[in-house]
Amino acid sequence: MFTYTKRTLVLEIVTILAALLLLAPFWILIVGAFKTGDQVLTTPAFAPPTAPTLSNFAQLLSPSGASSGNILLGLVTSVLITAGSVLCLVVFGSLAAYVLTRSTRRWSTRAYYVFMVAIVLPTQLGTLPLYIGARNLGLVGSPLGMVLIYTGQLLPLAVFLYGGFFRRLPLEYEEAATIDGASRLQVFWRVVFPLMSPATGTVAILAGLIVWNDFFTALIFLNGSDWQTLPVVMYNYVGSLVSQWNLIFAVVIISMVPILAFYVFAQKRFIQGYAGGLKS
Repeated sequence: MFTYTKRTLVLEIVTILAALLLLAPFWILIVGAFKTGDQVLTTPAFAPPTAPTLSNFAQLLSPSGASSGNILLGLVTSVLITAGSVLCLVVFGSLAAYVLTRSTRRWSTRAYYVFMVAIVLPTQLGTLPLYIGARNLGLVGSPLGMVLIYTGQLLPLAVFLYGGFFRRLPLEYEEAATIDGASRLQVFWRVVFPLMSPATGTVAILAGLIVWNDFFTALIFLNGSDWQTLPVVMYNYVGSLVSQWNLIFAVVIISMVPILAFYVFAQKRFIQGYAGGLKS
């Protein structure tokens, strides 16, 4: 039986204070984004705006100006690259993990270990040969090239996450579908893959966060092109704003909203994935 003690009260107070301390920067970010330039410089950081305005967001997302247009184009580019990368990782990662975990041949175990080694190695080690290969194939400076690069870089992570779930999946589901006349591919897409929704949510969120927030790869492979991702555009744009903190806060919120919305949409599967996922 639970007993409410003084120690519990102290722990609750400490937890609340820690939560407020962690949320304080987000409060400053939100209230600053809805202030005018003069209010940001003359009012306390924690003070809410006296007259909230959306002009900062309208200025950033308006296609009228060159700099503003870059923010909007960067947002669209990041969405396309992130969505394409996540889709490819879910499809190819699940297929590769299924084959490697269900195969009884010796090569499958060795191939799985190769994927595990690729997780440990830093991706920066292969930047130069990867750039040369992508340039020779005409993939530098294009969203398609970025999707292929991110898929190759994060495929070991997807295989690792899917592989753990496939190992816990009882074979009875697949055997029953095979007896009913389903092919191996039909068994995977109609029986196995729907049961992997917790793993799919985990892979999608983790990969989406990595791709969305990545700065280094996009800076190298999209340098000089019109297809700049939002982190790169933010870096250039914030550097030109100097002390216009209301616009800086607004552009940070713009970069956070899409990935937060995606997390809210997929958080149930993500939590299931960390909690153990599939139960037979």
